Amino acid sequence: MGRRKYSLEFIAFFQALGLILYCGLVAFLMAHGNQIFGMIPNYFGPLLFLALFSSSALICGLITLGYPFILFWQKKEPTQALWLVIYTTGWSLGFTLLILFFLLIAQ
Repeated sequence: MGRRKYSLEFIAFFQALGLILYCGLVAFLMAHGNQIFGMIPNYFGPLLFLALFSSSALICGLITLGYPFILFWQKKEPTQALWLVIYTTGWSLGFTLLILFFLLIAQ
């Protein structure tokens, strides 16, 4: 059996979905942090926020750029890698606008 080849648009959809779900998880954690962890003293609150912020940037970068990196360096397909980043950006923007739309309707 041969390997199934997924389209770049399909891969980008799931990369963007993973990105939005991860951002939603972090947003939930930030919105309910005091209820989950209690009040954090002055020094450790900003420290934990910066650690979470830095880790989130790394995780979001891996979700968005991990497979394009493989396409570019390992498979030598730079055009495909660029299109995947563009499609992922488009899907991410689409999900963001969809969330914004539903927030506006809910008001």
